[in-house]
Amino acid sequence: MIVDAGDAVFSDERPMRAPLRVDVLTLLPQVFEAYWSESMLGRAQQAGLLACRATQIRDFTHDRHHVTDDAPYGGGVGMVMKPEPIFAAVEAVREGGSHELVIVMAPTGEQFTQEMASELSAYEHLVFICGRYEAMDERIHAHLAQREISIGDYVLTGGEVPALAVIDAVARLLPGVLGGEGAAETESFVTGLLEYPHYTRPPMFREWAVPEILLSGHHEAIRKWRREQSLRRTLARRPDLLQTAPLTQEDMRLLDRIKAECRQKEISIDLSAGKQNDEESQF
Repeated sequence: MIVDAGDAVFSDERPMRAPLRVDVLTLLPQVFEAYWSESMLGRAQQAGLLACRATQIRDFTHDRHHVTDDAPYGGGVGMVMKPEPIFAAVEAVREGGSHELVIVMAPTGEQFTQEMASELSAYEHLVFICGRYEAMDERIHAHLAQREISIGDYVLTGGEVPALAVIDAVARLLPGVLGGEGAAETESFVTGLLEYPHYTRPPMFREWAVPEILLSGHHEAIRKWRREQSLRRTLARRPDLLQTAPLTQEDMRLLDRIKAECRQKEISIDLSAGKQNDEESQF
């Protein structure tokens, strides 16, 4: 049986597995509920592939004002999130077992990558802790977190946006979540390279035409064109990826040709600039 849910198509013919359970502990649960009720994450939950829940950390405080932060020992700027409500919240949602992971979103964590997203998609239960204010009590990092993740070398006001980014990247790798069979396997970073450019109708838009090769129906020629474009884009924008990408002999030959073309263009530009300077010096 096939279940059509908007842009994605979920099939019960795929290998069955329990839905990935995601718990997020946060001071802003409404942020998550608004996001994952829509689009791909919403459809994945409707299809039973994903189960998401946001928990308010304040619910685990015991004072009348539901305070979750306090001034740092030793002085300093900002406030620090208290350990008691966060430990209690995690213990309330944890189920135990080797396929469960408690994650703290923090700038001190490992850099998030596509490879890490693939690793996390193999778990059955992910628990995300989202900090706010200046920091979280170090005992949360030392005795509660099983993994710390950062999405980049910059500072945000809280862990909610980073957690959403990780959840989105992980969820789309679950079997059956993406509509196209094998759609995730060809995307940027999955193959070690940036993805090739995409086009759709109309074939001509504001005098910009779709490359003729994509209209040819010649599948092998299209495959080669896409691979070459992927290599060109990676060389131009993220050459560092070429150091670790799994390249074939065909890829290496293409890269050599692309680099030779680039060098020739640079030479032509230099010669053109030199000629223009000579002409200007005559006046």
